[in-house]
Amino acid sequence: MIQLNTQTAPSVVEYPEDDGLPMADNSKQFWWITTIAANLAGLYRDREDVFVGGNMLWYAREGDPAERFAPDVFVVFGRPKGPRSSYKQWEEDDVPMTVVFEILSPSNTRDMMTDKVLFYSDYGAEEFYTYDPDTNELKVYIRGRAILRRVYKVADFVSPNMGIRFDLSGPELVLRHADGRPFLTVEELEAERVRLTDERDRVTAERDRATDERDRVTDERDRVTDERDAAITNSEKLQRRLERIAELLPKQLTSQIRSEELAELQRLLLEP
Repeated sequence: MIQLNTQTAPSVVEYPEDDGLPMADNSKQFWWITTIAANLAGLYRDREDVFVGGNMLWYAREGDPAERFAPDVFVVFGRPKGPRSSYKQWEEDDVPMTVVFEILSPSNTRDMMTDKVLFYSDYGAEEFYTYDPDTNELKVYIRGRAILRRVYKVADFVSPNMGIRFDLSGPELVLRHADGRPFLTVEELEAERVRLTDERDRVTAERDRATDERDRVTDERDRVTDERDAAITNSEKLQRRLERIAELLPKQLTSQIRSEELAELQRLLLEP
């Protein structure tokens, strides 16, 4: 009797790259997302083991594509830079996103934010920040022994992992680097890049001019040295010539000079 194989191949689990939601609901939210992401990317531009991104789905468990969220901005310490379609934690040595930011918009409900706090807490985020640009309200969650715990004293709060400070002394939040410099907008970052490029070009041009001047001075010094050496050499030759003439003249006057000495004296007297 022939037995048929009734086993079916395991289905392939799909992890979509897009959750169907827009990156931002309005220009204000977009401004905050891009400003934070650009400054953090610049902060860690020389760290190959720090991955900065945003609006990317974080899949926490293999085989469970529904268990996901897409932080507005995130930082992952211990993972290399590089393009990804999504952040699958099991493909990243099980390293969770370290720091996540959410910029609130009118579409964010209380239940949605509660779900995000629970998700980031359950799957290993160490810092979670939410900011509402309309109300200037900042919420901070820092990992305790096992879960994320809310920090209520957030004025001038300093990130444990990044060292950036959250300045709430004005009408809106200002994020500051460890040295006190404020985060710059994308436009300001570009203006600063252009300024630094121009400054670098100016310094390079001044250095080139200084190098050319140094070379000119060196060439002039070498020319003067060569002329001095030539003058010394000629002076020494003249001194030896005069001394030899002084030796031969008395012999000629007393008719004691040999023929070869007479020829030498005549040559010395005729030399320019």
